[in-house]
Amino acid sequence: MVENQDGCRAHIKYPCQWLYKVIGMDRNKLHQALKDIASEDSCKISFSNSSSLGKYHCLNLEVTVRSEEERNTIYLALKAHPQIKIVL
Repeated sequence: MVENQDGCRAHIKYPCQWLYKVIGMDRNKLHQALKDIASEDSCKISFSNSSSLGKYHCLNLEVTVRSEEERNTIYLALKAHPQIKIVL
């Protein structure tokens, strides 16, 4: 279950594809961090955007999650990584 802005909980059927957007300062190190956290064979990493001055970069991590626990575990690992500034 995921709570939306209105406080309503949405039902998520697992397994499902989940997209994390991550922001960091070094695009190559950010990409490596995503590879370290998610198994390469089960994920897709793609470029999303860079800030106008090129200081920040956003990458997408798309991965199949099998449970809410797995989804939250990946989120917490991303959030704790020193190369990742923001996880959406």
